[in-house]
Amino acid sequence: MARKKKEKFEDDGRVIASMNVDGMPWHMGGSPAPGAENISDEQAEANRAELTKLSKKDTFFMILGVVGAALAVAAVFALGYLAFILFAQFVWFK
Repeated sequence: MARKKKEKFEDDGRVIASMNVDGMPWHMGGSPAPGAENISDEQAEANRAELTKLSKKDTFFMILGVVGAALAVAAVFALGYLAFILFAQFVWFK
């Protein structure tokens, strides 16, 4: 079998995934979204603040979801512990 020759990589300047992440040393500031150069910093901050606001109903359902997930995990551990106790009592120590 003949090997195919690798094509030489040529960078065309496109951004597939922006690595401009808050908190990293190379962070450039501003919005990394394409076309966001026309938005001022004040507008971007206002948009970010508006998106992070939650209503009381949303907050309640978020807390309800977190508590439900925690109870589900606790139930799995409790059932595993119960299964071990029953196994030990009726099979292992018999």
